[in-house]
Amino acid sequence: MRSGTNPQKAKEKIRLENKLRVIMVVFIPNTVGFYANSLEVFKLSLRSLIGSNSDQYKITVVNNGSCQEVQDFLASFSGEEIDTIIYHSKNIGKIDALIGAARGARESLITLTDADILFLKNWFPATQEVFHSFKKAGSVSPIPFRHGFYYGTSSVLKDILLKKLKFQKLKIPENFADHNKYLESINWGNEKTDSLDWPVVQKANVRAIVGSGHQVLTIKREILFSTVPISPSLTLIGEDSEFKYIDEPIDRAGLLRLATFRNHAFHMEIHWNPGWRKNSMQPEQKNPKVVPQISKKKLLKIN
Repeated sequence: MRSGTNPQKAKEKIRLENKLRVIMVVFIPNTVGFYANSLEVFKLSLRSLIGSNSDQYKITVVNNGSCQEVQDFLASFSGEEIDTIIYHSKNIGKIDALIGAARGARESLITLTDADILFLKNWFPATQEVFHSFKKAGSVSPIPFRHGFYYGTSSVLKDILLKKLKFQKLKIPENFADHNKYLESINWGNEKTDSLDWPVVQKANVRAIVGSGHQVLTIKREILFSTVPISPSLTLIGEDSEFKYIDEPIDRAGLLRLATFRNHAFHMEIHWNPGWRKNSMQPEQKNPKVVPQISKKKLLKIN
């Protein structure tokens, strides 16, 4: 029998050190064939996330049944760099790994990200600015997407119609090059002019883009426990699992789905290019290739 009282009982309540937790799921079963470049892309993605963190957020990496090379790479980081590493011996499916880890987080904001996102230096301050200005924001992506106006945004459109949000269509030539890289990699074809309209909402002096993809976005924690399905997805990847467990719940919560006004991250996908390293060191350069994972049939262009 133990004697005395557990000293932990005399401690004060735990105080959260940060308001944001970033959850990154990685599945790389091998480094050949389809996955030949995946490890290099993942390394750069994680390093860019760590490198852009000035004690603003905690990082959780979920190793979803990856190969030994991934495990060795993760083991090279300190607890200061990666706060939590979750290991699954087998692939339990992207969404179940992502949502399971996210529901275990305690921070009020949670970033859900693929393992192939190149984070630019100021991605979180730009994201945080949108949340601060738009109190009803449910999610904010650092990758603005001109064609996401009708993708899981009925709550946004409702507030626009009720004139609770200032809405306007603006030309944003500065987004032209980055957005074309986003489009050409999924064979949507380049936009030919930088004078096309973007759907923009504004609060005070802060502007945001209506809609976003789901490769990387930051959501309010409450959504995970209100409108995200309770039952597991049991889906390895795809089959509308991202839509059901990420996109639709934001809208069903009655909150706003937005993106930053300018581009602050890139989706590298599996296409390794040495130029990515230069972009990670010089984050304002704009020549990477990005690949959204959104079915075109679900999206409507505003032009």
